[in-house]
Amino acid sequence: MKDRTADPLIDVGQLKVGMFIHLELGWMSHPFPLSSFKLASEDQLLVLRRLGLSQVRWSPGKSDLHMDATPLPAEPLPASAPEGSSVEDLAREAHRKALAAQREALQVCERQYGEAAAAFREVMDLVPREPLASREQTTALTAALLDKMLVEGDLNIRLLNEGAGDRSTAHALNVSIISLLLGRAFGLNRDEMLDLGVGALLHDVGKLEVLARLRNRDDSFTAAEQQAYQQHVAKGVAIAQGMGLSPGPLLIIAQHHENADGSGFPQRINMDKMSAGARIVALVNRFDGLCNPLLASKAMTPHEALSLMFAQGRNRFDATMLNAFIRMMGVYPPGSAVQLTDDRFALVVAVNSSRPLKPRVMVHDPNVPKEEALVLNLEDMPDLGIRRSLKAQQLPRASMDYLSPRTRIAYFFEPSNGLGSGGLGATELAA
Repeated sequence: MKDRTADPLIDVGQLKVGMFIHLELGWMSHPFPLSSFKLASEDQLLVLRRLGLSQVRWSPGKSDLHMDATPLPAEPLPASAPEGSSVEDLAREAHRKALAAQREALQVCERQYGEAAAAFREVMDLVPREPLASREQTTALTAALLDKMLVEGDLNIRLLNEGAGDRSTAHALNVSIISLLLGRAFGLNRDEMLDLGVGALLHDVGKLEVLARLRNRDDSFTAAEQQAYQQHVAKGVAIAQGMGLSPGPLLIIAQHHENADGSGFPQRINMDKMSAGARIVALVNRFDGLCNPLLASKAMTPHEALSLMFAQGRNRFDATMLNAFIRMMGVYPPGSAVQLTDDRFALVVAVNSSRPLKPRVMVHDPNVPKEEALVLNLEDMPDLGIRRSLKAQQLPRASMDYLSPRTRIAYFFEPSNGLGSGGLGATELAA
């Protein structure tokens, strides 16, 4: 990744629309979707000045300035390709730049995810000792996520590399991020989204008071162990009340294991008595549980999990929300191993959450070194699609080594920048 200290500093008062800037702040310390971006409006300039910064770094080569712009002296723009450059040279340079941008985008996501994970662990450490402070920090974390998420344009659901952290943190973040994206798709307002995010982050808070070996449901549980496991819901409600949570998050914690047909627990209520937030979290919680079970050998691919939920869960879940969830995630969500229509094998790495048509995939190409593999946007390739989904163990050994399917699925989000990706609709999944 480029050393940002090589970029010149500029006084905040001299910034202009069109400049590409870099904020050397933690992700939760500013309201912008990314820490490196091109200034697009006077409103963004106003927000920057309110952050209290005196100077920021900017990249002249990435900036788009009008002729009358007079920023501080800058490094010269990169020289254009020499006249004698061959087509192969130009192609290699384009590949190098695309690969650098691809890596930087993933690093941004992983850095933001890491900050969110650290903030969540701090919340959970505070819960037993300072419940009111933990509520405030949970609200602040949710607000930070919303500041990144409630922006104009589409978002990509992004697969992260290994390093998702401990299982409980990864589960809480997966459920909260996907629930918030689904809430965004349903047009929930900010207050509703804040309640949804807080409830999703804390839906399993009651497990703090359950024996570690009973925190994850197991088919081998005795009746007594099953009952002890189910008590995490009531314990969570009690903890949440001590934290002073509002009714919205409380209902999510109380109802996240209820089912639309009344077959859930602990109250066995049906969909009519569940809050909208609880119906969303119950759906996403089930999906993540299928993809990331305690035993990795029992894990389903994201495609398999969606297929099972669609085939067996249409009575278990709010049908409208289930269909919207499938449309948002795509039939081949990030993390799915697939075979393309040209017979090559690939790993789905991103899906546009608003226009799910074809996902972005990393393709096994033996002629390209693994570390230089580019992600292909299938929406830009009308003649290339997905033939079928595969379990990781069905991949040929060479493809398995090249694509390195994740043993645990961790998701984050990023602006799509107008690049489409996605999957198919629920009707295709049922076929």
